[in-house]
Amino acid sequence: MATNTIHIALVGNPNSGKTSLFNTLTGLNQKVGNFPGVTVDKKTGEFNISSDTTAELIDLPGSYSLYPRRADEWVSYKVLMNQDTDVKADVVIIVADASTLKRNLLFVSQIIDLKIPAVLTLTMMDVARKKDIQIDIKALERELGIPVVPVNPRKNKGIDQLKKAVEATTKQQYRPPAFDFISNKNLATEAVTEVKELLPQLSDYSAIHHLINHESFLLSNDLQDKIEAIEQKNKVQHTRIQAEEIMQRYQRIKQIVQTTITEESPVKKQLIAEKLDRVLLHRFWGYAILLTVLFLLFQSIFWIAQYPMDIIELFFLNLSNWFSSWLPANKLTDLFINGVLAGLSGIFVFVPQIMILFGLTTILEETGYMARIGFLTDKIMRKVGLNGKSVMPMISGFACAVPAIMSVRNIENRKERLLTILVTPLMSCSARLPVYTILIALVVPQTYYLGFLSLQGLVMMGLYVFSVLMALIVAYVAKRFINIKEKSFFILELPLYRHPRYKNVLLTMIEKAKIFVFDAGKVIMIISLLLWALSSYGPGDRLEKVTAQYDQQITANPEQRDVLEKEKGAALLQNSYAGIMGQYIEPAIKPLGYDWKIGIALITSFAAREVFVGTMATLYSVDSDGGDEQTLRQKMNSAVNANGEKIYSLATGVSLMIFYLLAMQCMSTLAVVKRETNSWKWPMIQLTYMTVLAYVMSLLAYQLLS
Repeated sequence: MATNTIHIALVGNPNSGKTSLFNTLTGLNQKVGNFPGVTVDKKTGEFNISSDTTAELIDLPGSYSLYPRRADEWVSYKVLMNQDTDVKADVVIIVADASTLKRNLLFVSQIIDLKIPAVLTLTMMDVARKKDIQIDIKALERELGIPVVPVNPRKNKGIDQLKKAVEATTKQQYRPPAFDFISNKNLATEAVTEVKELLPQLSDYSAIHHLINHESFLLSNDLQDKIEAIEQKNKVQHTRIQAEEIMQRYQRIKQIVQTTITEESPVKKQLIAEKLDRVLLHRFWGYAILLTVLFLLFQSIFWIAQYPMDIIELFFLNLSNWFSSWLPANKLTDLFINGVLAGLSGIFVFVPQIMILFGLTTILEETGYMARIGFLTDKIMRKVGLNGKSVMPMISGFACAVPAIMSVRNIENRKERLLTILVTPLMSCSARLPVYTILIALVVPQTYYLGFLSLQGLVMMGLYVFSVLMALIVAYVAKRFINIKEKSFFILELPLYRHPRYKNVLLTMIEKAKIFVFDAGKVIMIISLLLWALSSYGPGDRLEKVTAQYDQQITANPEQRDVLEKEKGAALLQNSYAGIMGQYIEPAIKPLGYDWKIGIALITSFAAREVFVGTMATLYSVDSDGGDEQTLRQKMNSAVNANGEKIYSLATGVSLMIFYLLAMQCMSTLAVVKRETNSWKWPMIQLTYMTVLAYVMSLLAYQLLS
C-alpha cells in the first residue's frame, strides 16, 4: 500500500506545551540540525497519521506574534510566510495554552488570516480547570473557523483526535475560513490592493507583511522594486499598521473570550505556584535557595558523572592495552592507539557530564524553576552587560564549557548571547581540577584555621570565586567593544510549577550528547591526531639518535630497563616537534616562572587541560600506577632549575594555577563556539584575549610572590 507523506509545522507561544506535544507525537523518531544560515535548532520527527499517511513534523521556535525580533522568531516567520526554501508545510498545528488562551489567541488569529490550513491544539486543560476556566470547544471552532482539539501530551489524551483533524484538514475537509479575523485590508487599503495585483495568491494579511518585510522575502528584484514603490507611494507606516492591527485583534479576541470561555469562580483561586513564588522569589530567601540549588546542581554533576567517566576512561585504557598487546609495534599502531583511541576517549569522556548537566537543567526547566533563576539574577547580570538568562550557562561552565555554551541559545539579545559565550570558558571547569589539586598540594601547606578550615580548601574555593569575578569584569569591559545595536528586553514568563516529564528529560540528554559527539567531536579528533604527530616526530634524525642512545643503555643495563624506558620517552618528547616548541617558547614563559617542561604541558594541554598531569608524569618519568600522584608530587617538588632553585615554588604554583584558570586550553570549546557563532572570528578573539589575560595575570602573580 502506498504511503502518503504530509509536512506539518508545529508553532505556538513559548511555554505553551509545544515541546511536550512534539515529543509525544514523534517519540524517538527525531532529528536535530540547524536551519540553513542561522544557529537555531531544527527539530524534525516522524509519526503515523493513519495506516496510509505518514507525517513529517517540524518543531518551529516559539513565537508570540508574526512580528519577529529574534533569529529564531524569523525562522518561524519565514516558514509561515512560505519564504523558506527548505521547509514547506502542508498544514500548521498551532499549540495554545488553554489556561492563558486570551494571550495565545493573538498569534492564532494572525496565522488564521494567512489563510493556510491550520489546526488549533489546546494544552494545559488541567491547569485551566484548576483555575475554574471552562472552554466551549465547539463555539471556539465556530468563532475561529478552524478545528480545535484539546490534548494532554503527558497522558496521551486527545492525540488520536488531533491526528484525525490534521488528516481531515490536509484532505480539505476543513478549509481556511473565508472571512478575515479582522478587516486587514482596511489597515492599508490601496497598498494592499496594489500588492495583490502583483501577487494574486496572497491573502490581505500576507499582503501587509509583504509591504512591511518584503526585503527579507524570496522575491525577484523586479517585484522588490515594485513593492517598494507601492510602499513609498502610499506612505505605508509600519508602526501604525502594526499598532492598529494588534488593537483590533485584541478587541475581537475579547469578544470571543466572552462568548466561549467562562470562569465559574469570580474570585481567582490562589494556586500553589503563587505561594511558592512568595518564597522562591523572596528578596532574601530566594537568593539563599538559589545558591543552594546551584550548589547541589554543581556538585551533582561531579558526583554522578564521576562513575561513568571512570568507566569510559578504564574502557579506553583497557582497549588501548589490548590492542597494544597484539598489534605490531610501528607508527601505524602508535597512530591508532595514541591518536585515534586517545581522541575518541577525549570525546566520549565528556558525554556523561553533558548528559547529566542537560538532564538536570531540563528538570529545572520543566518544573518552572529555571525561569525564576533568570528573574532573580537579571539585575546583577545587567550591570555587566548580560541578563538573567546568562546565569545558567555560566554556572554550567563550572562543569564543562562545551554544553554550557550550547545552552546560550535561549538568550534573545545577540550582544548578550555573544558576551555570555565569550566569558563562559572563564568559569573554572572540572578539567582544571587535576591541575589545581596537584599544584595546591605542591605549594600550599596543609594548615587548618579554627581547627576545620583548610588553607588548601580555601585556596581551591578562591580559584572558583576568582573565575566568577574575572568573567563579570571581562563582560563589563567587552560590552563596550561589541558594536551590536540591539535593544535588550528581559521579558520572562513565569510558568506554572509542574512535575518534570522524564521522557522529555531523557530525549534532551540523548539529543545534546549526539550534537557534541558528531559536531565538536570532529574537531577534537583532528586536534588529537595533530598533537600525536607533533609528539611523535621531530626534525632530522634527532629521535633516531635518542632511540639508539637509550637502546644501548638498556642493553648494557637490563636491570634498569623500566627506568630507562621512561627516560627514553621523556627524551623523545623533548626532541619532538612538541618538545622543541616547548623549549622555543621557554624565553616567553620564563618570566612566569615556567621551564621548558611546563611549556610542553601548556602546548599539550591545548587539547584538554587535564593533560597537564599526564604530561608531567611522562616528563618526570613517573609510573602510572596507583601511587603515581604522590610520586609525581615528590618528583615535581624536588625539581630544580639550572641555579638550583625549586621550580615549583609558591610563586610558580600560583602563577600556573592562574594561567590554567584563565587561558583557553580547550579545543572542543573553541569548536563549539565556532558552531554557535557560525564564524572563526569569535573563537580566535576568545583564544587571543584569554591567552593574553592569562599571561598578564600570571606574570603579576609570579612577580608579586617571588
